[in-house]
Amino acid sequence: MNIYDPRYHTFDSWASLMCEMFAGQQLAIPDSTPWYEWGAGLKAIDVFANEAIPETKEFDDWQAWAQAVVGAMNARYQ
Repeated sequence: MNIYDPRYHTFDSWASLMCEMFAGQQLAIPDSTPWYEWGAGLKAIDVFANEAIPETKEFDDWQAWAQAVVGAMNARYQ
């Protein structure tokens, strides 16, 4: 499984793709939720917590955080 590369997306489009990819986890489409709140919510879901995705508060922008999520999630499946 490869997580979507965030580099050519807006936050909304990347998060929507993640919601589609992880539909079984019932992720909420962020709508007006700030990226850092939406990302922090992922830590409460086993599939993300088990991969030790980074805390959003460690990053200044969503793309840097999302790239770290990609690294954490894809490392297991490489």
